[in-house]
Amino acid sequence: MPASSARQPQDLLQLLTRAERVAARRLRSVLDEEGCSLDEWRVLTLLSDGKGHSMTAVAEAAFLPAPTLTKLVDHLVDQNLVYRRVDPLDRRRILAHLTPRGQTYWRRLSREVRSQWPVLNEGDDELLRALLGRLVETLDETPTVDSP
Repeated sequence: MPASSARQPQDLLQLLTRAERVAARRLRSVLDEEGCSLDEWRVLTLLSDGKGHSMTAVAEAAFLPAPTLTKLVDHLVDQNLVYRRVDPLDRRRILAHLTPRGQTYWRRLSREVRSQWPVLNEGDDELLRALLGRLVETLDETPTVDSP
């Protein structure tokens, strides 16, 4: 009896990897025209909420190791797109924020990305987001078995 597709993680992993690479390639084509990298886009997008985020939170959201993130944020600070401030609630932490110039830059990038991004059928975007979110939660909660 053939195994069900739910038990063929390599098929799902292949599809997820392909989707991520195609989406990143499309996004990079838009961002390259604006002089922005994919990693910079991830950082700017997180900071666009105006709340300020710790460097640890930014590193997690951007999928970057701390030293790489520090260099990237230094670059964004040099471009006057981001600034850092001590967290008023925990003076040991540094929060990153968008500057007014960074907010304007991010809004322009965001409009351009949205205009170039393909639209799924009505409801498919929400369904895909929900399913991927559920997959991430399931994978995060499922303990892994260490191989000998």
